[in-house]
Amino acid sequence: MTEKQIQYSPATPSITPPIKSVFLTLLPLVLSVFIGFLIIGMQLPVLPLHLHVTLGMSALVVGLVIGAQFVAALLSRSWAGNFADIHGAKRAMVMGLLIVAVSGVLFLISLRFIGMPGVSVWILLGGRIVLAIGESLIVTGAMGWGFGLVGTRNAGKVMSWNGIAMYGAYALGAPLGVAANIQGGFLAIALAATFIPFIALIMIANVNGVAPIAAERTPFYKVLNAVWKPGLGLALCSVGFGVIEAFIALLFTARQWGDASLAFTTFGLAFIGARILFGHLPDKLGGARVALVCVIIEALGQVLIWQADTANIALLGAALTGFGYSLAFPGFGVEAVRRAPAQTRSLAMGAYVAFLDLSLGITSPLAGALAGAWGIGSVYLASAVAVALSVIMALVLLLGRETGADGVA
Repeated sequence: MTEKQIQYSPATPSITPPIKSVFLTLLPLVLSVFIGFLIIGMQLPVLPLHLHVTLGMSALVVGLVIGAQFVAALLSRSWAGNFADIHGAKRAMVMGLLIVAVSGVLFLISLRFIGMPGVSVWILLGGRIVLAIGESLIVTGAMGWGFGLVGTRNAGKVMSWNGIAMYGAYALGAPLGVAANIQGGFLAIALAATFIPFIALIMIANVNGVAPIAAERTPFYKVLNAVWKPGLGLALCSVGFGVIEAFIALLFTARQWGDASLAFTTFGLAFIGARILFGHLPDKLGGARVALVCVIIEALGQVLIWQADTANIALLGAALTGFGYSLAFPGFGVEAVRRAPAQTRSLAMGAYVAFLDLSLGITSPLAGALAGAWGIGSVYLASAVAVALSVIMALVLLLGRETGADGVA
């Protein structure tokens, strides 16, 4: 595919061509992100059960395999961000989708070793790592591409719409994954991961790319230093999402509450609803102010799941978690973009999202160990505490902005 580029000087990356509609400009990118993340959404309710029931693995192993994706994504963010800034965001996104397809091939291979569970798990682990590298390129590419098309003045909208795509894919992907698993087992999930990325590639084939904004690699630590405060806020509030992704299916199974895909769908619908109705607020009111309110809502959702004695209470908790986390992400993200050098926008978003990866990579195995020792419900009490701590970071950012003590890079 030839990358048609909108030509403007890398020295002035904030200059963007006139646009008629932010939404219509971003729509092809958003749809392709949705399709790409549908693969992850389909795995959410199926992979933990495949590991635990089909392969006989413990909750700790489930947590390690799920968490490995986030660790690999964390380690690849710097490379992916620099790749997008230097070689073009469109090229990064195309490569990411192709790599995701390779992960599907590894999932298919793992099925040949069902009779050797240990070998199958190792191949699945390799597939999750490959999936993480592809996802890293997709996210950083889509964010950098979006900023290039509509300008960083619309950073909150870029993050909000891409977030709608990702979590909408989780919401739709979860029931699709359950249905596919019923019809064809994990084989159907592996086939979807192999072939669905090519639909997204078709959608972005003729979309104008944007010129690379950096001539050379920027050291990761320089951008990390600029975004660590909002990044830490993101890391803490992402624990709530992490425990839903990795353990809500096991919670529903343990308490005999029925189809766990409803929890993913409820989370995703609340997430999308918040983004559609209030996604403009971080750009308008300030990211820290929005994040402060939303992490309190998210923490309340985690408390409800911890205390739930019926599926409906747990679903309400999932909805509040999704609603709160929905705007916490762009809320802290707007603060990160504001602090980062303009010529490193993809790398800056890579550094910011790396805190999400770090959080999820640590959360899954620790929560798995906690569930083994104290029961699956204890995971959500610990998560509520972690999310509540992100209130502190939101206050630090808000007070720093109001007093002028927080300098912008």
